[in-house]
Amino acid sequence: MSLQNTGRFISLILRHKPEIIGITLDEHGWADVEALIRGISKRQPLDMAMLERIVAEDDKQRYSFNADKTKIRANQGHSIPVDVELTAITPPPILYHGTAEKYVASIEKQGLIPKSRLYVHLSDNPETAVNVGARHGNPIVYRVAAEDMARGGYVFYRSANGVWLTKEVPVQYLSK
Repeated sequence: MSLQNTGRFISLILRHKPEIIGITLDEHGWADVEALIRGISKRQPLDMAMLERIVAEDDKQRYSFNADKTKIRANQGHSIPVDVELTAITPPPILYHGTAEKYVASIEKQGLIPKSRLYVHLSDNPETAVNVGARHGNPIVYRVAAEDMARGGYVFYRSANGVWLTKEVPVQYLSK
């Protein structure tokens, strides 16, 4: 199996289903590195050098190690309740959300909601939003009036890999 496929498997484990390899995450989403390697190694080859390479080369910077590399976690995108210790931060005036054309009708009725995730994911540039939307079909990019939202009491976070997060984006703050 390629390192990219192993990286996707790690993402599944650290964001959604740690139980499939028999590990648990702490309340902040951290997993024991040795337990992760042991659990994955039952299905496919993985050692510390491979894990370090996956973390370093991940194009979306999905993962973080703690200081002594004994723990690892996904930076965001969880569907299981964890507190990845985000600090509220003032967003830029405009953020962007990429989606597929097939979701437009739903978004224009209910705004952006996290669905199975804990947060709505936003980017600070339209190019990233186009790339995200293209993964799911014909891309559509929404502009999010983030500064107006923040003034209205909505809280924003920025994950370790630069993804902007918020609990929801009501329709009135969206434009295409």
